[in-house]
Amino acid sequence: MIHNYEITGTIVLFNNDISVLKRTVDSFLKTTLIKRLFLVDNSPTNSLEKYFLHKDIEYIFMGKNFGFGKAHNFVLEKLSSKYHLILNPDIVFSTDIIQILIEQLDKNPDVAFITPKVLYPNNEIQYVCRKHPTLFDLINRRFKLSQKAISQNEYRDRNLTKPFFPDFIHGCFMFFKTNDFIELGGFNERYFLYMEDADICREIDKLGKKKLFFPSVEITHLYQKGSSNNIKLFSYHISSAIKYFLKWGL
Repeated sequence: MIHNYEITGTIVLFNNDISVLKRTVDSFLKTTLIKRLFLVDNSPTNSLEKYFLHKDIEYIFMGKNFGFGKAHNFVLEKLSSKYHLILNPDIVFSTDIIQILIEQLDKNPDVAFITPKVLYPNNEIQYVCRKHPTLFDLINRRFKLSQKAISQNEYRDRNLTKPFFPDFIHGCFMFFKTNDFIELGGFNERYFLYMEDADICREIDKLGKKKLFFPSVEITHLYQKGSSNNIKLFSYHISSAIKYFLKWGL
């Protein structure tokens, strides 16, 4: 692959808060690397386009909501970079962390993607590293049957200030080697929303690669927990969970 860009990134949009989204886009654009940011808009109208007229941005209006994975995959054929960032629309990070993460990717040839430490806006840690999901894990997280099991599932029994290779890392900031993301074929489009990040982590295992959690640098994530508060989003979560467990087992 000829690398026209050192780094590309994709943010999937859907009726976003423009003030939050601008902060996320600005975080990406501040890097001094040769870059391209794809904004793939699943919103019903293209009203967000006017805010992002920039030489390093390609805005893509989908015309309907195709879901998270399919929208990210839409740019697969456009990727001509060495590194590709899967980025949520509510993330803020400093300019220097991209280069630090690149150095780590280059040191680890068997790593497909890397994720830094993730903080809530109040600076509390967000536990994005998990064991591979089981049916009990999802039920337990919903109904809080066992806090001990939740803690074990989130690797809270280990030193989370040190880098390690978890089974599964939540997909708010997945910094891929582009070749690996392309080889994986992106996300499984059977999932409209939720579980596509858990699925791709399993596929990375099948590829013989790893996922690296690197807490020496950090990002801030305004995490909404949408499926806990919205019946429609919760139904998407249930549907995706069924598809996941039919594929990977309970």
